[in-house]
Amino acid sequence: MAQVYAEIALSNVGMVYKTEGSDVTALTGVTFDIQKGEFISLLGPSGCGKTTLLRIIAGLLENTDGTAIVTPTQARQAGEMGMVFQSAVLYDWRTVLKNVMLPMEIKGLSRDEQKTVARKMLDLVGLSSFENSYPYELSGGMQQRVSIARALATSPNILLMDEPFSALDEFTREKLHDDLLEICHKKHMTVVFVTHNISESVYLSDRVVVMSPHPGRVSAVVDIDLPYPRTPELRETPEYYEYITKIRSSFKEG
Repeated sequence: MAQVYAEIALSNVGMVYKTEGSDVTALTGVTFDIQKGEFISLLGPSGCGKTTLLRIIAGLLENTDGTAIVTPTQARQAGEMGMVFQSAVLYDWRTVLKNVMLPMEIKGLSRDEQKTVARKMLDLVGLSSFENSYPYELSGGMQQRVSIARALATSPNILLMDEPFSALDEFTREKLHDDLLEICHKKHMTVVFVTHNISESVYLSDRVVVMSPHPGRVSAVVDIDLPYPRTPELRETPEYYEYITKIRSSFKEG
């Protein structure tokens, strides 16, 4: 059996925003580990600190209390983390191919290597025939596929996703769930996925970290023991609904 180790370790993480009137505590006492290759969802209502915690993991924010350790420690600087936001954040004046090439341009890879990797990533997300299209010519779901391809272009070990499917219709969202799981398992990536959708978190995750607000804290961690590969039929099973009910109950208890 392959060795499993904590790739992300959070210990008593807290975040206090300093404001003119008074300090605002966004997170307090957040403690849990994320193992290599795990798919973890951060689930909770607006204002519970999910995005703040994701940005701390990404190194975009510095926590004011506790420790947030990402292994290897240089992962944030070495391009070993990819990030996908709620909106695709693509550049309209760049083609799909050139949008995916962007992080490799920043890293200084050769033009030929950029194109080779970008085309491989577009093939992975099923958009090879759209490499010369512009973002405004694509549907919302296709734009998010491009965003995922761009995040994967530097072969990250860790993929951070901030409600990437929340603006999509249900049919597109469910299709992207399956595509995302296939890609992540193929590449054995560690994924931290922010959502406020209970059923989405159950379908995608190995574990769901339930967060409560005022201030943001972990109220429960639920192991999702459902078989892989996850399939649309899973959504009709009693086991799937049991997890949804269990998580919904944890909000009432928290």
